[in-house]
Amino acid sequence: MNDENPDDGRQTSLFADADVPRRVLIKEQRRDEVVDPTAGTPRKGRRKARSAPDGNGDAGGADDASAESPATRPRKPAARGKTKAHELAEKQREISVSEFFAKNRHLLGFDSKRKALLTTVKEAVDNALDACEEAEILPDVTVRIEPVPKVEDRFRVIVGDNGPGIVPEQIDNVFARLLYGSKFHRLRQSRGQQGIGISAAGMYGQMTTGAPTIIKSRIGKGHDALDVALRIDTSKNMPVKPRPPKVFEWDREHGTEVTIELEAEFRRGKGSVDDYLGQVAIANPHVQMTYWPPDLAPGAPPTVYERATKSLPVQAREIQPHPHGVELGFLMKMMKDTESTRLAAFLHADFSRVSTRVARDICAKARLDPAARVKSLGHEAAEALYKAINDTKLMAPPTDCVSPIGEDLIRKGLQKEIGEADFFVSRTRAPAVYRGNPFQIEVGCALGGSLPADEPVRLMRFANRVPLLYQGGGCAITKALLDVDWRSYGLSQPKDSMPVGPVIFMVHVASAWVPFTSESKEAVASYLEILKEIKLALQECGRQMQIHLRRRARIEDELKKRGYIDKYIPHIGEALQEMLGLKEPEKEQVVSKLRETLEKSRKLG
Repeated sequence: MNDENPDDGRQTSLFADADVPRRVLIKEQRRDEVVDPTAGTPRKGRRKARSAPDGNGDAGGADDASAESPATRPRKPAARGKTKAHELAEKQREISVSEFFAKNRHLLGFDSKRKALLTTVKEAVDNALDACEEAEILPDVTVRIEPVPKVEDRFRVIVGDNGPGIVPEQIDNVFARLLYGSKFHRLRQSRGQQGIGISAAGMYGQMTTGAPTIIKSRIGKGHDALDVALRIDTSKNMPVKPRPPKVFEWDREHGTEVTIELEAEFRRGKGSVDDYLGQVAIANPHVQMTYWPPDLAPGAPPTVYERATKSLPVQAREIQPHPHGVELGFLMKMMKDTESTRLAAFLHADFSRVSTRVARDICAKARLDPAARVKSLGHEAAEALYKAINDTKLMAPPTDCVSPIGEDLIRKGLQKEIGEADFFVSRTRAPAVYRGNPFQIEVGCALGGSLPADEPVRLMRFANRVPLLYQGGGCAITKALLDVDWRSYGLSQPKDSMPVGPVIFMVHVASAWVPFTSESKEAVASYLEILKEIKLALQECGRQMQIHLRRRARIEDELKKRGYIDKYIPHIGEALQEMLGLKEPEKEQVVSKLRETLEKSRKLG
């Protein structure tokens, strides 16, 4: 296929160098003049202009390269004074990603002192759990929050784990460089996605206290334990070591511990560190956590969240992008970066669910040669390929890139942390797809017990096993819950409000790429496919809850009527005894027959 367009001068290859300078002669027929954009003011009255061939193969029309018309000879721009544009240009400079987030820290969840403390703990715990699970180690996580003596609203957060540790060469980049990580470019379920979190927490601590982030790490027995202090150079987004690393004796064979000193506020209740750790224990029943809050009395034991299972979650597998989830610009980038040489091989190797037969079908629809060199294809070919991909019916992407909690473990987690309730139910939906990304919805429900009956239901939101404690109003999970008519399932519900009743709902979104609404990862975006799956899972739990509520109401009604029998039958027996002159044994016999007759007509459900 020939991608060269003689009318617009586009180059044949999409990836050729487009920055080569070229002289273009434009003929304005009305004035019969030749205009050379490089020559300053155009000259009038010349009907012919000659130009020697330049380095790019553009012939000007003359055979002699030394003979160049004055109309086409390049001119140096006239020396002029500084303009306002020059002054503005001198102020332009590159902005580091660290500088951007330092000024916009609210985007990362550091918009208040209380929330900053929660975000710091959350990012450190997420990193610890991901590291342990990838190394197939049952996580033991410790969380300490210590007040800094004699300084108000300043705390030291220390989070440790028994994971594989971090090699010394990577410690600097992992903890003191934003947008650096191993999880952004892969398609598989994990808590971290962007490579921002723990570095941003360290940067916030550095900004509010000036203290560096302290990292202790050991990668195994026989290796030294290192103590590293780091700061971030925000102008360059690069790590800085205020002191050389130290080797020290550590009782752990392997693991990592991070210490961040920051300005914060500690309060218990909804949206607190305590609330977060309790929900982590529900969604991660394989984890054991030990927590020392800052207000713990001297000598008092820490809070321990015991694991409910010793089985690790099934490891999620990395998959290739699905063709239906790729946009044109990303497709062009993939064509540039691929290691494949031929088009059909590129489609088969770099995408999921594209067999060699499907690859040939896509090429045929795009009218492209399957053996064409990928990197020689131009923009028009990429557009034709993109259209052909979207016109081709493909299998849904593989779903082993997500690892759901499971219905049984959801119930166990709820029972372990919430305590006794009258009824537990959980549902795990079949995997579905949004924008080519697989995802899976899970819902758990606890009803009754000590839960308040006259308050709105409690909703716990999770994404990839991480609790979402803020921005509930803008989250797809909340919107899906409000979209269900809970009056049909036995709960009262004011208009456009949460249902009311003694119920806790837990909703988990597991995905290879969770579509968060912001960098702080506090709410799930409202894709129609996600909303639909959450609503269906909630309705499944609602039907089970409705069956339980009806059964319970029927039992209560029968018990109430049975109480009437026990209350009034003896009085009826005494009245019959007086009227009929029955003896005591005869009265007891009549009462027994009446009770038996009434109970036969009513059976408990």
